[in-house]
Amino acid sequence: MTGILTAVATAAMLCDADIARPASTVSAVDSSYAQLFAGGRTFSEFLSRAERRKEQWERNFKQAVVPDALLARARAARGPWKFLVVAVDGCSDSVNTIPYLAKLTEQLMGAELRIIGSDVGRGIMDAHKTPDGRGATPTVLLLDANHTERGCWVERPAALITWLATEKSQRSENELFEGKMGWYDNDKGQRTLEDLVAMMEKAARGETGC
Repeated sequence: MTGILTAVATAAMLCDADIARPASTVSAVDSSYAQLFAGGRTFSEFLSRAERRKEQWERNFKQAVVPDALLARARAARGPWKFLVVAVDGCSDSVNTIPYLAKLTEQLMGAELRIIGSDVGRGIMDAHKTPDGRGATPTVLLLDANHTERGCWVERPAALITWLATEKSQRSENELFEGKMGWYDNDKGQRTLEDLVAMMEKAARGETGC
């Protein structure tokens, strides 16, 4: 039983939807970002179709608050911006980050968000890997009005990545997962929002935030 629980916790902690998939299930890898964006779902559409962690998705979006200072910085980062997100409803990282991005997006004039699954978005994930070399969900691309990539954000806020790296040698996989979820509960999306707004500001300065 312990081995089973550890395997489940490990998969959930990684939350990268990167269990090997047959090549035949990977579609639209060569499609342009414009095509992928056009075929994506709005957050409300994604939420209405969510089958896993649905209550958590709804709760996090409902409780999401974008601090005035961060919102002002985001609005000052000249756009318009489009967020193309690769996410799956069962991912513990997606559910704790994307609702906050959705809340930010709805408060930015001209900003749009579309979500695609990890099957369609596999090419994006593989081209924007985590520091330890995984394609992961969520992967967020910041696109400009011409659907040109201007930045990316992968899987987790930087502060949580640092925490996990520090704690990895001292905790079991189960403990790491529980610690991660507690971190998210305490943070309530604030570090995610800070990272994403910083990415927008870099893009507005002509830098690549990826």
